[in-house]
Amino acid sequence: MNLYAIKAIYLFEMHRTWRTIMQSVISPVISTSLYFVVFGSAIGGRIPEISGVSYGAFIVPGLIMLSLLTQSISNASFGIYFPKFVGTIYELLSAPVSYLEIVIAYVGAAATKSIILGVIILGTAALFVPLRIDHPFMMLLFLVLTAVTFSLFGFIIGIWADGFEKLQLVPLMIITPLTFLGGSFYSIEMLPPFWQKVTLFNPVVYLISGFRWSFFSLSDVHIGISLAMTAAFLLACILLLRWIFKTGYRLKS
Repeated sequence: MNLYAIKAIYLFEMHRTWRTIMQSVISPVISTSLYFVVFGSAIGGRIPEISGVSYGAFIVPGLIMLSLLTQSISNASFGIYFPKFVGTIYELLSAPVSYLEIVIAYVGAAATKSIILGVIILGTAALFVPLRIDHPFMMLLFLVLTAVTFSLFGFIIGIWADGFEKLQLVPLMIITPLTFLGGSFYSIEMLPPFWQKVTLFNPVVYLISGFRWSFFSLSDVHIGISLAMTAAFLLACILLLRWIFKTGYRLKS
């Protein structure tokens, strides 16, 4: 394992974050804070408690997950796409660095950025609403698993994309709608029975449900199912990346 190469790529990606801190950190935090003001304060004051939890607090896990998913994908996809765009990817591929080391470095940096952002948003949320975390270990586990999984997914998107438009296509057109429809602002038990069943086909439901359970011991699906679905998506991303590096898909062409 070439730890020096992993450290070099990892630090390079982290330094890029601090150079663009307005876009990478401050902007997502401000956007999420606006959600707290609008939904938590303005609208939340007119909505009764959900299973004994105030509406403002109830939406916190969903808002953190929304930022975590989109930022994990954006950080990882841009991190690998930019070397492809400028042509330095060939220098990286010809260097004495294995594919595993490349993935660990880029995905590790993207996941670290997302986790830091998630913690900042959690601290910001505590300024607006009273929070409690019933299962802190599970909260951290879901935070790390989700960040790593969707950083891997973003890495795949960065390899697949052949233009900057495609980098934004999946987060904006797929991930964000699935997150909004996955119970970020409501419990799926509030939906009619038919739509409850339809919503269960949304994979983001399991992430938000498990993450919310770690806060309030409330979930729309069993915590074991949430963990299993997250692990399954993580495994699928690993297998797909293995195939990409084995075949050189959009890397060697």
